[in-house]
Amino acid sequence: MNLLVSAVLGYLLGSVPFAVIVSRAFRLADPRSFGSGNPGATNVLRSGNKLAALLTLIGDAAKGWLAMFIAARVGADGTAIAVTGLAAFLGHVFPFTLGFRGGKGVATALGVLLGFSAALAGITAGIWLAVVAITRYSSLAALVAAATAPFLTWWLLGKADITAVVALMCAVLIYRHKSNIRKLLAGSEGRVGGRKQD
Repeated sequence: MNLLVSAVLGYLLGSVPFAVIVSRAFRLADPRSFGSGNPGATNVLRSGNKLAALLTLIGDAAKGWLAMFIAARVGADGTAIAVTGLAAFLGHVFPFTLGFRGGKGVATALGVLLGFSAALAGITAGIWLAVVAITRYSSLAALVAAATAPFLTWWLLGKADITAVVALMCAVLIYRHKSNIRKLLAGSEGRVGGRKQD
């Protein structure tokens, strides 16, 4: 399984827009039409339907892991599996199914980390949860987790190619949070449980 096939597989799976699919299944408004306009679990939660948000979260995370699992099952090597995971993440962030305007990638990134290592995913998720618990800023938690993930990857796995993939993925994730960064610096970012969270 070569790198191009791996990348295409990952991108196609990553482009499945679970936020939109789940919202339609629950007869909710399109998540791109309210709140932050972001087709992700956090925005689906603003609809008031926690089950829909949970299913979106699971779907977005699962597609990152599933792409890597399939690649591994058909005999891809470690580099190809890593590329598959990165492509799945990019498919979520820049999906052709939604005109290349996707989510911020937090859940899908976690699924990719799980594909590399359960410990890596668990520690990263723990960092996210700790920051949310302390600050109640979901966006800040995502930024801190993204900033630490490449270092955790190198520490736990010690593989340059995987670390490079995680670093690139996290750089894109941080870039996708640029509006949140501006709000955090301005003191106007909403907190978890608040009415202005985006």
